[in-house]
Amino acid sequence: MFERCRAAGRPAFMPYITAGYPGAAETVPLLLALEAGGADAIELGVPFSDPMADGATIQHANYVAVEQGVSFADCLGFVRTARERGLEAPVILMGYYNPLLAYGEERAPGDAAAAGADGFIVVDLPPEEAGRFLVACRGADMSFVPLVAPTTADTRIAKIAGAADAFLYCVSVLGTTGQRAALPEELPGFIGRVRGLTGLPLAVGFGIGTREHVEEVGRIADAAVIGSAIIATIDAADEAHRAQRVREFVESVTGHKQAGGDGP
Repeated sequence: MFERCRAAGRPAFMPYITAGYPGAAETVPLLLALEAGGADAIELGVPFSDPMADGATIQHANYVAVEQGVSFADCLGFVRTARERGLEAPVILMGYYNPLLAYGEERAPGDAAAAGADGFIVVDLPPEEAGRFLVACRGADMSFVPLVAPTTADTRIAKIAGAADAFLYCVSVLGTTGQRAALPEELPGFIGRVRGLTGLPLAVGFGIGTREHVEEVGRIADAAVIGSAIIATIDAADEAHRAQRVREFVESVTGHKQAGGDGP
């Protein structure tokens, strides 16, 4: 996927939605809408009661999904059904360690692979604590995507990169997820520092919400992630048109149209 986007001269676009939000029946249509709008890969959030790295918008989405009883097993069901309905984009399960531990960290990667998922981003699971889970991911051919932040020391970035096999997730700002008016002035320097320590593709998330942000990120990194702005788009739409509005939002970011090819 990264090679394809690089050949097209553009960054990969990775939108995020929370599984089970605003309702379990809407997750699969939303996944398909993201791809139809031009998503290159999709982050599917696994609901958790204490999403400490997320801002108010995604916290609320997690709360609603948890209240509806949406579990890790349900997330695998969403992926499986979306694949049966034609979803082709890579799907990365993003969330926190507790739901994986409750499900069974050694069997979660294999079951996720069987459902059609491609990897994990586990926000609160550092590589040195990932032992058995990392081994299980390797055994199931599931990517393990660690995070680095602007405050991460060079020695630690190199160590974290050693545990990654697909790409690194670079947190653009200190703080939680959520839309911001502008990207940090320090972001190019941070990404340059990470580039000097690994040859892996770099995805940038947190604080990205517009096409302009994606284009700016694309000049220095390999992929851009938008989450809160997509949840906000879902919230602003009436129930009958949520998937359509999400597809339109993604199209506005990617320049992709269903009847045409890739945008910029």
